[in-house]
Amino acid sequence: MEIRPIFSALMRNKTGPILVALQVALSLAILANALHIVNERRGLAARPSGMADEHAVFRIEVRTLGNETPEQQLADIRRQTEVLRAVAGVAAVAQVNQMPMSTNGSNTSLALDPRQTKESAVGSIYVSGDSLVKTLGLKIVEGRDFLAPELVDVNEATENVSPPGVIITRPLAEKLWPGASAVGKTMYFGIGAEAQPTRIVGVVENLISAHAEFNERAMFSVLIPQRAYGGGRGTLYAVRTEPGQRDRVMKEAEAALRKASPLPLILEFTSTDEDRSNKYRNSVTVQWMLISVSLLLLVVTCSGIVGMASLWVTQRRKQIGVRRALGARRMDIVRYFILENFMITSAGVFGGVALGLALNQLLVSKLEMARLPAGYLVGGALVFWLLGVIAAYGPAWRAASISPATATRSV
Repeated sequence: MEIRPIFSALMRNKTGPILVALQVALSLAILANALHIVNERRGLAARPSGMADEHAVFRIEVRTLGNETPEQQLADIRRQTEVLRAVAGVAAVAQVNQMPMSTNGSNTSLALDPRQTKESAVGSIYVSGDSLVKTLGLKIVEGRDFLAPELVDVNEATENVSPPGVIITRPLAEKLWPGASAVGKTMYFGIGAEAQPTRIVGVVENLISAHAEFNERAMFSVLIPQRAYGGGRGTLYAVRTEPGQRDRVMKEAEAALRKASPLPLILEFTSTDEDRSNKYRNSVTVQWMLISVSLLLLVVTCSGIVGMASLWVTQRRKQIGVRRALGARRMDIVRYFILENFMITSAGVFGGVALGLALNQLLVSKLEMARLPAGYLVGGALVFWLLGVIAAYGPAWRAASISPATATRSV
């Protein structure tokens, strides 16, 4: 069957084919980018946190109802830490300023030279007077954990002590010193005259930030060996339990803390599982919304192809009857309509590829999205080609079933 007669017939009535091709192009562009976003967000939401067993970790925020001096706050921290360690099933406890994926934490600029005009990276700062490596089950890949003399007490209200040594994550180490060992290197908190130097004593495999950003910054974390007190806010504790003991330990820890405190306490318990769920709840909602929109576009596009093909069958009943009377087989009629719709779909597919790339470029420049892999466009093109054939098959078969005598009765 020649394509030229089909093309000539389409050009005589361009409005319908153009609208369907535009619908296919728009649907393909949106579908490819939507599925790319969904897959990327799913991967980000499933990123490992760096903790050995997230299900065994929870956090406790403790607020004391009463006025206390900084010294009393420090004494409370030490007492509460020991009370928590004494609870059966507790593997490790650390007082800390923030927790992974809790969406509440602090960041700071990091530089390799204080004379820099722009930071080298932005790190999420974990401050603890206990071993977070032990408490969170982090994996040391280079260097060592903090030594006992390096864990110091710092009054946030009156002191601004720069730590002589810190531990950083491997992604941050690779960002600052690509291809080289980070241990023993010096980096600076901030830039300019007020930049404070520190030395890298260890590197952990990973530790996701408190805000779990949707970019590389999520893995740029710094561990500082300081027990901070006197800040006038609640105290946060990270607790890791023995496997399967978390829920029981949370209940017993609450009772133990209240019993050991001379003042009333406000306690808030949150598991790391809850933090992960809360952090990515909006992302999951967006994923389902994009999936729903993609399915709706497929249905609408399929309906458009079916509607156009059905309309053309109705309008061409006499033409089909004449062809059938001249000896055209049913398969010839079916092939004609399927090829016609394939040509229209192909025009839409090629336009959709160009539109999809343009849309992705906009997302990359405005929202820091990753580039769209070619596989999404190729897969989308195959889907719409197949969709076009399937959608056109029903009307094409009905056209082939038209009786020549009925179609040509008034000819």
